[in-house]
Amino acid sequence: MRRSASPLWTTPLLEGQLWTAPQSGTACHTGPMARSPEGPPPPPTVQRVRVKYIKHGRLRFTSHRDFARALERALRRADVPIAFSAGFSPHPKISYVGAAPTGVSSAAEYLELGLARVLPVDELRRRLDAALPDGLDIVEIVPAGPGSLAERIEASSWRVELADTPGITEAVERFLSSAEVLVERLTKDGRRQIDARLPVVSLQLSSGVHDHNRAILAMVVRQAAPSVRPDDVLAALQSLGAQLPSAPPRATRLAQGPLDANGSVTDPLTTDRDAAARTSS
Repeated sequence: MRRSASPLWTTPLLEGQLWTAPQSGTACHTGPMARSPEGPPPPPTVQRVRVKYIKHGRLRFTSHRDFARALERALRRADVPIAFSAGFSPHPKISYVGAAPTGVSSAAEYLELGLARVLPVDELRRRLDAALPDGLDIVEIVPAGPGSLAERIEASSWRVELADTPGITEAVERFLSSAEVLVERLTKDGRRQIDARLPVVSLQLSSGVHDHNRAILAMVVRQAAPSVRPDDVLAALQSLGAQLPSAPPRATRLAQGPLDANGSVTDPLTTDRDAAARTSS
């Protein structure tokens, strides 16, 4: 005997759903089964701190995901009372700001931590720095002041060292005199063109102090969407006639933070230090 089409047969139950019996004159329907996380909610965040760290040596080749795993292990080893989000999959309250690309050294990386118990920032810096591997070093920790740290990161200052690069002087001059220099970048959505010129605030070329066969580029680049990285600027210089060497460049982020009136990158933690000083006085 053939079954007639009805909501009971045409609407299969999914995992976690509860079948509700229809009332007179209404169709069958399903709805999610209400659930609550087991156990008490996690302790609230009682202290927020902002962390400056550096990445150098062999550890410059770690990806952002590798660093995140290393940091979470270090927090556990150092017995830091990190706060966690609520819900079925609690996560440590860590906010990363402007992480450097893989393979790049950096003297100015930042993140924010939420703690479930108040700790003196000097003790926290000492414990966390001791738990991280060599090459990932905690420079400073300050209590989080007002405002968003991410909104203060307006630009980055970079130093890029190259081997002998014929034509780079002329390429830098062409780059600075251009209103737009398009380069291609491979993204997860395929190849796309970006303007490598617009975010560049300044670009200067000098020779190595001890080795005049090296070229050293100093650049200040604004945060943009999509972001423009040192390798994008190098690709732009190559398109303008610079003969880039086969040896990979050595890029180092020297600073990141707000821009002053002279186009220099300033310290993003100044506001936090000032707020902490007013609170303690």
